[in-house]
Amino acid sequence: MKRSPINGWLSRNPKESKPSASLQKPSGVRHNPSGSPERNHKQALQAARAAWGKTAGKSQGASSSQGPAVKPEQKQNKTDIAGPETEAPSKVAKSGKWRVKRRMLLWSALLLFLAGTSFIGLFALWVRGLDISKLEHPLPEPSFVMDAGEQPVSQLSSSRIIPVPLEEIPADLKNAVIAVEDRRFYEHAGFDLWSIGRALIRDLQSGSLKEGGSTITQQLAKNLFLDSDKTLSRKVKELGYAIKINFAYSKDEILELYLNSIYYGEGRWGVEGAARQYFGKPVKELTLAESALLAGLPKAPTLYSPVKNPDKALERRNLVLSLMLEQGTIDEATYAQTVNQPIALKPDNGESLKGRYPSFVDYVMDEAERLYGFTEQQILTLGLRIHTTMDVKVQQAAEEVYRTDALFPAGPGDRPVQSGVVVLDHRTGGIRAIVGARGDQVYRGFNRATKLKRQPGSTFKPLAVYGPALERGYTPDSLLYDGRLDIGGYRPSNWDGQTRGQVTLREAVLRSWNIPPVWLLNEIGIDAGLDYVRRAGIDLPEKDRNLSLALGGLSAGVSPLQMAQAYGAIANQGVMERAHAITRITTKDGHPLVEAVPQRTMLTAPVHAYTMTQLLQEAVAVGTGQAAALLDGRPTAGKTGTTQLPDTPEFARIGGNGAKDAWFVGFTPELTAAIWLGYDKTDQNHYLTTSGGAVPAVLFREIMTRALKDVPVTPFPVPDEVLAAQQAQLQAKPSKRQNMYRDEEDRKPKREERRAKEERKDRKSDD
Repeated sequence: MKRSPINGWLSRNPKESKPSASLQKPSGVRHNPSGSPERNHKQALQAARAAWGKTAGKSQGASSSQGPAVKPEQKQNKTDIAGPETEAPSKVAKSGKWRVKRRMLLWSALLLFLAGTSFIGLFALWVRGLDISKLEHPLPEPSFVMDAGEQPVSQLSSSRIIPVPLEEIPADLKNAVIAVEDRRFYEHAGFDLWSIGRALIRDLQSGSLKEGGSTITQQLAKNLFLDSDKTLSRKVKELGYAIKINFAYSKDEILELYLNSIYYGEGRWGVEGAARQYFGKPVKELTLAESALLAGLPKAPTLYSPVKNPDKALERRNLVLSLMLEQGTIDEATYAQTVNQPIALKPDNGESLKGRYPSFVDYVMDEAERLYGFTEQQILTLGLRIHTTMDVKVQQAAEEVYRTDALFPAGPGDRPVQSGVVVLDHRTGGIRAIVGARGDQVYRGFNRATKLKRQPGSTFKPLAVYGPALERGYTPDSLLYDGRLDIGGYRPSNWDGQTRGQVTLREAVLRSWNIPPVWLLNEIGIDAGLDYVRRAGIDLPEKDRNLSLALGGLSAGVSPLQMAQAYGAIANQGVMERAHAITRITTKDGHPLVEAVPQRTMLTAPVHAYTMTQLLQEAVAVGTGQAAALLDGRPTAGKTGTTQLPDTPEFARIGGNGAKDAWFVGFTPELTAAIWLGYDKTDQNHYLTTSGGAVPAVLFREIMTRALKDVPVTPFPVPDEVLAAQQAQLQAKPSKRQNMYRDEEDRKPKREERRAKEERKDRKSDD
């Protein structure tokens, strides 16, 4: 049946068909129920057209400016064209496509639902199987440092944890911890989606897993059950443990466990130990400022340490206070009053860590962190067995010497002369002993044997000048210039103020003259010296590319450890073994975690190392290092070094009678040692006298005498190349007997000639 044009028009113009009553009862047309359908239809059609004409006329008048009005016939024709007979096929096609899409969406949603349900179920089963029983006994297990003989020599432990109930912990401390570590702690289920999302965005921006996004519950899980690797698998495990902990313990119980087990630096776990360490009081007596400082430590205990980095600690504390203000746990007045308070530490000295062999143990911890990625907390809590190269006999010998005040310059009473020594086995690179300070040593204090950087003075000459010169054909008998020298404004002078015109390289080493090595470095090139020093394991900045390199005039300086490693290469026939203290790290059950791999490089040819060893032997035997000679006749080689006081008005009255640093670096066939002596801060009241410059050589002699007691005396090894050359020289030289026969043959004609002359004289006299 064909669609009515009126109905089609109404369906396309619903807003213009409002007067529906006129369509039911058109004006001027009477209702005729008995009339024919055809007549009724015509009457309705006429009435509709009349009504449409009125409406269209109004519309045409209102929109005459927009163009001519559309005629009804045109509208009707369009409606007829868009009738149901033409629209039906497209609607059917669209309906079929929608049904296919809807079916696909339903199946996809179902599959996603099943996959998600399966994952959640498997994850829940995995979480359920996690073991968190350690939370019932969260105290860490001590680790042990083992010596070269596999014997424990020092314990690393956090066993001084003093658990305190949450009720005794100040509200300010709890609020501070929550503000800086996990502001939605009491709202989430062990993990915070907001924090995870924020961390994920930052990780994507940086291209690495740097951001943590960990809640307090996750940190507790990580500290007790996991390592600190920034890996996805570790984060998933952390999340699982956090969820299980959150269901097994109340929020207050979790917070109490966290505050009693987290690491606060300076060898302290738990808020009670930290409060006593930093402020000398129990945790319940902490002020708001003190609480905020402690709350900021767990993120980076060393970086924000108020002992080592007070400025960063203050900045971190004030950040915690600002977060507390932002979260409404303190008001504006309290914040303003507290943020301006300085950090006031009152450590409990009776609780400072005084373990065995602190300098060596401190370096072991540094090496474990730097080379093998362990954290301080892991070292002190995981029950590790750290196997090292320590020789207890050598370590005790060094510590005994450093306790003997009579061997050191007296100095002013307020600050003693300080010193540091490293002793290593140059054949393996294993460090046998370290002493980093005189007097009492605290846990992870400043280690002058490994961390101090000072100018090495004349001890640098064999590395920067004489070593590379030997490689370029110079010999101990080569003549070097020793006169007035001015190279680009640089004017070195000898320590005695004299010049000698020319001296041999051997004499320059024995007497430690300054002008010859500067002249020689200029001859062979500064790059040659820098390259040799780099091969010796010492990287220098570009600013050290100048002739003062010859005399050890470095911008930053070197440590005793670096100098011991470099001289050890000379003692080891030119082969440098990387200095190290750790050989391996295992669990308490012996499961291997780390195995050290030897690292060796070639410093110089064995023949050149042997020549340098002979020169340094002479320096100890008859040169400036005679105080280092061992009394048992053991072969000893080495070099002294001193650095001048700064050329400032402060030291003008002292002149040349003082020094800033004094060194001795030397070796025997068994051990190499480097010793530095000086003040942490040099001023007009704290400096070394000229007599104090010989002290490091004395310390070397005393340490080696004790360390090598009962060790057989042996000579320095001779390289095969040198042995072959000596053998060839011996074969080329005739023996004394051969020389005697040869001389006899040479003299025989002369004797006969003299005899003939005498006979002729006799005959003449007879005549």
